[in-house]
Amino acid sequence: MSAVVRFANPLVAPTPASWVTRACVEWQALLVDHANCEKKAASTALSLMFAYPEDRSLATAMSRLAREELRHFEQVDRLMRQLAVPVTRQKPGRYAAGLRRLLRSHDPVRKLDLLLAGALIEARSAERFRLLVDGLPAPMAELYAALERSEARHFELYLSLAAREFEQSVWQSRLATLAVAEAELATGPDPEFRFHSGAPCGAAWSGAR
Repeated sequence: MSAVVRFANPLVAPTPASWVTRACVEWQALLVDHANCEKKAASTALSLMFAYPEDRSLATAMSRLAREELRHFEQVDRLMRQLAVPVTRQKPGRYAAGLRRLLRSHDPVRKLDLLLAGALIEARSAERFRLLVDGLPAPMAELYAALERSEARHFELYLSLAAREFEQSVWQSRLATLAVAEAELATGPDPEFRFHSGAPCGAAWSGAR
């Protein structure tokens, strides 16, 4: 596959400062959900390989991506062991579920939506890694600084795959629509705390917007 083309960050709204504040305080819970996110990212890549086996360029790119996401999971799991953070089960948050509800059910537009949703998730991850670096314990900060660069490459990969197969006006228009919905999920009031959750609810976090 040819080199990834550079794309602008597709996010249309920044992460609320209140989310960053809470994440730096509740960093143990953040790590637990982050580990889950890395496994989900690998699973998404594998799912695309199975859904579109005839697309060999996609299969190659997603195979490499899945391996990288699993390496990230191993890094996070290793850090959790180092920091004595136990693994706990979590219910799915509203972010991923909200994006899934927007995906169209028939191809070829479902394939487009899956690629664009992947790009938005990776872009949001990269943004949050960057925002968290200055407020986290040193081992986490070092890891997150490295992961920010990886996630930025990942969102560009997903966008390059969309741009390869779909007309520019088509994928850019759909991306604009999905980006608005993603921004609402990532910034609106959210009763649960997750790596991709929205603004924390409650008086404890109301001072940080």
